[in-house]
Amino acid sequence: MTQISISGAQWYLSGDITYPGARAEGLLMNVRMVNSTFEDRNRTDFDSDANTDTFISHIRDYGAHGIRAFTLCLQGGMPGYEDALNSAYEPDGALRDGYLERVERVIRASDENGIAIILGCFYQRQDQLFTDADSIRKAVVNTANWVKERGFANVVMEVANEHAHRGFTHEIIRRPEGQVELIGLAKQANPDLIVTTSGMGSGRKSDVVAAAADFIIIHFNNTDIVDVPDRVNALKHFNKPILCNEDTKVKARGAQVASLCVEHGCSWGLMHSEVNQSQPFEFNGAPDDPIVYERLKELTQ
Repeated sequence: MTQISISGAQWYLSGDITYPGARAEGLLMNVRMVNSTFEDRNRTDFDSDANTDTFISHIRDYGAHGIRAFTLCLQGGMPGYEDALNSAYEPDGALRDGYLERVERVIRASDENGIAIILGCFYQRQDQLFTDADSIRKAVVNTANWVKERGFANVVMEVANEHAHRGFTHEIIRRPEGQVELIGLAKQANPDLIVTTSGMGSGRKSDVVAAAADFIIIHFNNTDIVDVPDRVNALKHFNKPILCNEDTKVKARGAQVASLCVEHGCSWGLMHSEVNQSQPFEFNGAPDDPIVYERLKELTQ
């Protein structure tokens, strides 16, 4: 069983520091695969199970190139078109078994390959299905309990993707104070669960949220490469792992920012929107972006 843990600002898997002796020692290089469990209840022409199967068949290759975490999300990500209904939740915050079956298959396949899961709960464009703030609270508690009941040791929780995003309508998600409350509810339900939430693409993070989180997730989509060191250094006083799990820079620019993040002690995560997240979804392992994955292999071995 793969068990993820934190000591200080460093990551451990099954009791061992990640990438021992490599430049990325203690980091958690990752890739955003939120639509590997995609469904759209407004459509009947998409095979969700086959999509998930394709991703699972390439997990070993991603791992061979240094990936030690996949980001999933129970409300997916932008699939390249609007008005998808892609959610593992009912309006009252209950969990949907069919959706969770696919998520569980990915978690267990990742576990077998020594890979962790950053499991997101909420995604902009999807929170509108919830009845009210209480249903969102219930969704967080239900998710934390589901992780505990299944005995997943390789899962950490990301309450919301870019919680301040204007695509969210419920204030409990958008406000920093709401995120602090939701993080607390998850920790209360499952005290052993590592819990956080993510900031916007600017690479900045609310101090109150960073203080409440077990580790700090930032995004670099809208961050110039030259600004990355300052964004990372501004968060080091929290003495927590700093992890980017969304950066749309690919090919040579992606390789460059991956190296820069490692140099400054920040885990980096690729978001290859055109390949992995927008339909038709493709999961090919390292051929998704040979330049980036070769660099990740160099940094982690």
